[in-house]
Amino acid sequence: MLTFVRTTLLASTILAASPALAGTTAAPAVVDAAQDAPSSVGTGATDEPEIIVTARRRQESAQAVPLAISVVGGEHIDNTGTFNVGRLQQLTPTVQFSSSNPRNTTLSIRGIGAPFGLTNDGFEQGVGIYVDDVYYSRAASSTFDFLDVAQIEVLRGPQGTLYGKNTTAGAINITSRQPTFDFEGRAEVSVGNLQFKQAKAAISGPLSDKVAVRLALSSTSRRGTIYNVKSGNWINEQDNLGLRAQLLYRPNDDLDITLSGDYSIQDPECCGTVFARVTTTQRAANRQYDALAQSLGYTVASRNAFDRLTDVDADLNAGNKIGGAALRLKWDRGEGTLTSVTAWRFWDWKPANDRDFTGLPITTKSQNPSQQNQYTQELRYNYSGTHYDFVLGAFGYYQTVRTQGTEQLGSAASRWLLNPGSIAAAPPGLPGCGPSASNQLACDPSVLNGLTAFNTIYLNNTSAALFGQFAWKVTDALTVQPGVRVNYDKKVGGYQRLVFDGSGNPVLFTDPNTGLPITDIRTAARRDQLTPQKFDVADSDWNFSYDINVSYKVTPAVLVYATYAKTFKSFGINLNGVPNNAVTGEPILAVATIKPESVNHFEAGIKSRFLDDAVTLNLSAFRTDISNFQALVNSGQVSTTRGYLANAEKVRTQGFEADLSLRPSERFHLYVNGAYTDATYRKFSGAPCPPGLSGGGTASPASPAGTPGGNSPASCDISGSPLPGVSKWSASYGAEYNLPATLFAKEGQVYFGFDGNARTHFSSNPSPSAATDIAGYALSNFRLGFRTKGGIDLFGWVRNAFDVKYFELLQVAPGSTGLIVGTPGDPRTFGGTLKVQF
Repeated sequence: MLTFVRTTLLASTILAASPALAGTTAAPAVVDAAQDAPSSVGTGATDEPEIIVTARRRQESAQAVPLAISVVGGEHIDNTGTFNVGRLQQLTPTVQFSSSNPRNTTLSIRGIGAPFGLTNDGFEQGVGIYVDDVYYSRAASSTFDFLDVAQIEVLRGPQGTLYGKNTTAGAINITSRQPTFDFEGRAEVSVGNLQFKQAKAAISGPLSDKVAVRLALSSTSRRGTIYNVKSGNWINEQDNLGLRAQLLYRPNDDLDITLSGDYSIQDPECCGTVFARVTTTQRAANRQYDALAQSLGYTVASRNAFDRLTDVDADLNAGNKIGGAALRLKWDRGEGTLTSVTAWRFWDWKPANDRDFTGLPITTKSQNPSQQNQYTQELRYNYSGTHYDFVLGAFGYYQTVRTQGTEQLGSAASRWLLNPGSIAAAPPGLPGCGPSASNQLACDPSVLNGLTAFNTIYLNNTSAALFGQFAWKVTDALTVQPGVRVNYDKKVGGYQRLVFDGSGNPVLFTDPNTGLPITDIRTAARRDQLTPQKFDVADSDWNFSYDINVSYKVTPAVLVYATYAKTFKSFGINLNGVPNNAVTGEPILAVATIKPESVNHFEAGIKSRFLDDAVTLNLSAFRTDISNFQALVNSGQVSTTRGYLANAEKVRTQGFEADLSLRPSERFHLYVNGAYTDATYRKFSGAPCPPGLSGGGTASPASPAGTPGGNSPASCDISGSPLPGVSKWSASYGAEYNLPATLFAKEGQVYFGFDGNARTHFSSNPSPSAATDIAGYALSNFRLGFRTKGGIDLFGWVRNAFDVKYFELLQVAPGSTGLIVGTPGDPRTFGGTLKVQF
């Protein structure tokens, strides 16, 4: 079915392009400014000095907004192949994105936003994603293609007094192209290597003098970038299909009522990894990765990650459906505008993973499908006057999450995962498993083979808020703008894991008949890998936050500003399980709830234009201090707790940013955006340990890292260490040059464009380690094409032109064997794109 839809979309896109290429004219269209917005971070035909944004819930020049903001126009999104938020980080260096699969997606700004690693549904995002005023509660939505996008605004810093859901790190405000009362259409088709095919189409026009409609579709498919020698398939492919429909009712010039709906689906074979490297842990020498692999006769497909070979043997899937409906009302009351946004969104997630990252039957099944629904209502009134402006808003939010998971271990699990123990006799025939072997428990496959856990998770999440900002125009140059927010949050959730051995018998902590603890060593070994657990948790909290911004126009072209914000990120609950009491097996409920983050944010900046608006230069400096930072703690085993949240005492992110745009003539445009970000744990005394300190005994004192057979600390103090995923230096840059030309009997421009981005090294693990450090890299993209004012754009492109070999993500494999696996970034890709507007 998806193939049929894609073929039809591709054919219709080409047909739509044909009249324009042949010289046929269409009815002229009157397009709003937001329909073809210019870009503050890109280059192209529609770039202009004046960029209109809605960051403060009203239309105004980006240079007049006293906050750090980057604007990416729809044209630049298309030209650079930036078709989802993951690729947006290549254009905006203050955005950090990592994803091992859609659910385990981390989106941060300036190093903060969400815990790095496995995602827990019981906490909030620090970066808000808004599409046409609708809040998207999960970063998984960012893995989908942008659909008919006019403009993206990246707002850095807390935004809770302006936006519906509180956001402590920033917001990504996405505006789609809206229905028009003049007929218009656009079509785009791209083809490239790796069997890349992408088609986009949109059409808009009136149904009557009061009703307009807009329809948009998008499809992306590409062969995977990693070859699985076990299955014979290319994995980590792209397989996206999306559609959006909008109906605008305008009974008079004062009132717009827009009903919109969207639906997107992904169905790739994803997400696998490759062998990256091995580090030495505290496990005994014969329990390290290389020794275990040799004893089992296992050889990985390749020890060179950029051979792009894997042999993972479990099912892989990243089935993903997301969609919803929204009703937006905008009523112009003359002195102000009343806006109401009512929305429902859903997300269905059907994953399958290989959690041992090898071709051995260790974890043979790992899947936690979930169904999420959210309902939001925002009511907002904007007033703009001569002496003051203000925004008043109310926001309500309700979310439900239901998850049903299955985890199962295989015949190699005992050998791979268990530490030395003893049983009466070892089964013959396994290497190193004679009667005198010290690791006889680990040599008995029946201990863990077939061990299965069934997980049930639920969450009911309620939030309500009143918020507002007041801007007092003290003089024509000086504006003082305070803001406040009152927020209520309530979370009710629960976690249950039922565990059964390979014969179907329940794995328990106590005997149901006698009530006595079960101390059998085989049962204890099973509980250590898949821990039975059940708990329910509920909590609620009120929070008050505020900010104040002072801005001053030194000249009409120079604005300086300073901001202080006292804000928060609401409390969370652990929904991936919590540690159990080692004696009774009862969940330690003291860590079931995570304290709210307390945030103090300082920022100052300058926005300027000079040389007759040919040069735009914006500078900002910031410092954000967070107490009780919500951080992820990972278990070293397969899934004792598959990662749970804890509070780091203090975190600080500070730095400066510069955005430069230069356009000396209509023939040439250059931009450079740079960021220095120093994001560190100021104090984190109970952190998870890096891989080199894991897997050892529990006796004191702890041994130096990488001591086989040594002792491991229960936790580590990583105070002063950098936050994961953050490069200290990062930049994006680009230029374009064009010349007048005639092609297909049409006058236009031949242009050559370049876009690049670079970043220094960064940590890919919650606790830094040389084994999980990713080296810095720079990527370069080129395009050469021809475009006309009539709406034709034909260009060829090459991305990662120099075929730079880099990792997007490194992960520590479970079991403390020292295995590090990685997700390689895209290799060099190339192709062509045809875009037509009519």
